[in-house]
Amino acid sequence: MFGAMAVVSLPEEHWVTALADVDGVEAVCWDMKDAPPRDDIALVVPPYMSNPKRLARLAQLPQLRAVQLVTAGFEHAVPYLPDGVQLANGRGIHDTSTAELAVGLAIAAQRGIPQSVRAQEDGEWLLLAGMPSLADRHALIIGYGSIGVAIAKRLLPMEVSVTAVASKARGGDDLVDQVHGIDELPALLPEHDVVFLILPLTAATHHLVDAEFLARMPGNSLLVNVARGGIVDTDALVAACAGGHVRAALDVTDPEPLPPEHALWRTDGVLITPHVGGATTAFESRALRLLRGELAQFAGGAPLRNVVAIGSK
Repeated sequence: MFGAMAVVSLPEEHWVTALADVDGVEAVCWDMKDAPPRDDIALVVPPYMSNPKRLARLAQLPQLRAVQLVTAGFEHAVPYLPDGVQLANGRGIHDTSTAELAVGLAIAAQRGIPQSVRAQEDGEWLLLAGMPSLADRHALIIGYGSIGVAIAKRLLPMEVSVTAVASKARGGDDLVDQVHGIDELPALLPEHDVVFLILPLTAATHHLVDAEFLARMPGNSLLVNVARGGIVDTDALVAACAGGHVRAALDVTDPEPLPPEHALWRTDGVLITPHVGGATTAFESRALRLLRGELAQFAGGAPLRNVVAIGSK
């Protein structure tokens, strides 16, 4: 416990109001644009989709014990984490929206929707017969956490075969018979038509998708990235797509934002959305639901449930 009340900062005033009834918590509004409103804040919830450099202000809080993100990704926050401060990610908040977009990107790419949109601008009745369906495809989900599970739940009723991959092999669940280890990718890639990336960006996963990875994918297969752009070697992807070997549907890129002159914009077989996987109307209600539980945990002296790092400066 941190005194009679745990002081926490929330990025929106209406979030402060919505969570005012959490026992043991005193909430203040702080968007991190300026200095903290008080120096006894023990837990910070940073603003969603804000400049990561604002996190440098965490160093101004002598009583800080925890940072609770409302994003699934957390690599942007680790460099700013003071010594001993626990960092928790927003596991579960973005499952619905990101899985929805992942499947939507796959359908759009498979069924030629980008081509139809361009044809509509010219009033052209474009006949796209024989496009590959999503049904009957073999899908590989690399990163079988909560969002990976949410993707699988949407694919299976669409008559898609699903194979799951995580950092280490483990037993299956209600959706898949087993979860393969990431070391099995060389053998798995040639057997799958659609590859979904939804794993964290770490030193181990940086440029996991390189020229060799792409070469192992079957011809005309599809790579869907709703994770982080740095997991993919962009130059290798441009070459593989331009050569017609694979296609890509990307919600994230490296670099990001993608400069207007970048070749990826104009590469055949590439569909790009501007990192909007979690940014839907489904976000706020799920964020508040998670925060309600986590703030109660924190006020009771318990660790946050989705701790992903501890500051070690």
